[in-house]
Amino acid sequence: MPDTAVRDKVLCYVVRDGRLLVFRHTEYSYEEVGIQVPAGTIEQGETPEEAAVREAREETGLTGFTIVRKLGETSYDCRPYRFEIHHRHVFQLEHTEATPERWASQERHDGEQDPTKFECFWIPLEAGHVLQSGQGALLGALYD
Repeated sequence: MPDTAVRDKVLCYVVRDGRLLVFRHTEYSYEEVGIQVPAGTIEQGETPEEAAVREAREETGLTGFTIVRKLGETSYDCRPYRFEIHHRHVFQLEHTEATPERWASQERHDGEQDPTKFECFWIPLEAGHVLQSGQGALLGALYD
């Protein structure tokens, strides 16, 4: 059995007018990857706050994100998909610039691999239970 690695990650809840910013991978089905919020790995030398803003920007193609607050930390066991435990720093972010209801975006990965294509959109906050891989675990903290 493979070793299980612990990875430090960030998760971003971008909330506006009672709606949550989410995305889906356009090259995979909902059954494979579901609906997600901006998230990713904390890079070496980066604070969780810096990683949250960077990931939100990279995955949505938008700029102008600010951190409202840290909601907490949680862990998610990715096995058997990946032999990783994700230690997640969860943040509420704000984005005040106008956006369409839906838009295409892509994460470029610094040229290390082909871009990952996304469709970004807003869902009612109450529908956040549909998020994949336990990403909705701290949505309730938005009400604290």
